[in-house]
Amino acid sequence: MAYVITDACIKDFLCVAECSTAAIARMESDAAAGTVSQVYINPDECIDCGNCAAICEQNAIFSADELPADKAHFAEKNKAYFL
Repeated sequence: MAYVITDACIKDFLCVAECSTAAIARMESDAAAGTVSQVYINPDECIDCGNCAAICEQNAIFSADELPADKAHFAEKNKAYFL
């Protein structure tokens, strides 16, 4: 079960640095980082370690099976970002 980043993300990029598999994009050094409203987790690369959620002070990251109902659409939004 992958983790999901929601709209509470403030793009502080702390989760990107904590990701064990580089499953989170955009990186702060990426020139296009300023063009997205949040960062996204690739569900195919996420190993469900929870490092990202543990470091997120905004509580913007949830395990997909604990995603609040009003945030459920962010699972698809994260996945679609990588298609």
